[in-house]
Amino acid sequence: MSARVLVVDDLVPNVKLLSAKLQAEYFDVVTAFSGPEALQKIAASPPDLILLDVMMPGMDGFEVCRRLKADPVTSHIPIVMITALSDSENRVRGLEAGADDFLTKPVKDIALFARVRSLIRLKLTSDQWRLREKTSQQFSVLNENRPIIEERADHARVLLVEDGRSVVDRIVATLAFDEDTLTVAATIADAIAQIDASPDFDLVIISLLLAREDGLRLCSQLRSRESTRQIPMLLMADEHDMNKVAKGLELGANDYILRPIDRNELLARVRSQVRQKRYQDRLVANYTASLSMALTDPLTGLFNRRYVMGHLERLVNRSGEHKKRFAVLMFDLDHFKRVNDTYGHAAGDLVLREFAQRITRHMRNFDLAARIGGEEFIVVLPDVDLDTVELVARRLCGVISGEPMSYNADGGMVPITTSIGMTIAGEGEEPVADILKRADMALYRAKRNGRNRVEIELSAPQTGNGSESGALNASPETPPSA
Repeated sequence: MSARVLVVDDLVPNVKLLSAKLQAEYFDVVTAFSGPEALQKIAASPPDLILLDVMMPGMDGFEVCRRLKADPVTSHIPIVMITALSDSENRVRGLEAGADDFLTKPVKDIALFARVRSLIRLKLTSDQWRLREKTSQQFSVLNENRPIIEERADHARVLLVEDGRSVVDRIVATLAFDEDTLTVAATIADAIAQIDASPDFDLVIISLLLAREDGLRLCSQLRSRESTRQIPMLLMADEHDMNKVAKGLELGANDYILRPIDRNELLARVRSQVRQKRYQDRLVANYTASLSMALTDPLTGLFNRRYVMGHLERLVNRSGEHKKRFAVLMFDLDHFKRVNDTYGHAAGDLVLREFAQRITRHMRNFDLAARIGGEEFIVVLPDVDLDTVELVARRLCGVISGEPMSYNADGGMVPITTSIGMTIAGEGEEPVADILKRADMALYRAKRNGRNRVEIELSAPQTGNGSESGALNASPETPPSA
């Protein structure tokens, strides 16, 4: 997972050490040696993550963090504060300023990289929802741009998975300060039952010190289920359990706290996760509310051409600023006219709906699918490389041809295949029309070369020969030939 990380520290050796560690893990590292310099660089080119020293002359890390989190433009950027101050008071101060975590020097690599990767993964999802919300705002009057720090964090619904009575009592007393509603589960099975009965929890706190069970299994289960995938998880562990904490963050946990638990720190971390959850809920709600029939295809429920063109424009602008590549896959159902001619247009509509459902089931939750007309569809995959897109395109081709589709309520089935043309963009700002033209060229080549296949066009459209192109696969089952 590559990302751009800003390291801020007034001491050159500290900057060099952190930069070397991050670069060894293939992160793109930018540095700043003061608070004002950091703010200037963030304004010019926002990073994906900020590692921020606390003790700096002039403007300290707390002030930098407060300014960033108060600005709607930068409030979503994760901040990890790093300092030699290990007391609870300063940790709480950093969390209340809006920091996502607080690491103490000397920073252990396992804690550093676990938090960096976890926060970047969460930011990637948040970025895509923010991008979609901005796209939707082009077509509506909705324009609510409130920073995360202004989200309410009280009256939260919290599920605690813990079998120690004294720990439960301490957490109950702590969360009562914000009038949170706390539900306690002593086992994983009980926790799942509580979530199934009432899934709208704002946070799940999971102990990694359960007497008879492994709390990481609950992390895995919650992230693998569609209904619980977005619920924040806060892990509780001992200091010697950092390997398990790192694994939990890798599985999708959002934060952790170490025992013995400081009440103020627990409250600060709970508030931070509840704010993040409500911020993302607001993004999703705003995005959904701003859509109208003018932006969606009434038959399949996917976006239409108007929406995807606006979305691509914003994606091109973002990619030009941050050098993040994205892919465009263009689909066309093979011989679809035969379905309409043989079984009728009502049957064709059922096939189109099933086609849309199949491709959306096999996409990431921040990918975008649209129907652009007739039997033509587009899928946009942000933040990907060529190898990943190749695997996705081949899988989607196979998903469509793998089994027939129903065309009536009596169980009638018809075999359907699709041709796919794909391209990669994002190295620089280029017209959306050129990107779509490349994908369209690849699609027509897939049609000419036998259908039920994927073709790629990587270079810009030209009047003569010389474009870089090739077939990724002759069929979903065969390996790529170029």
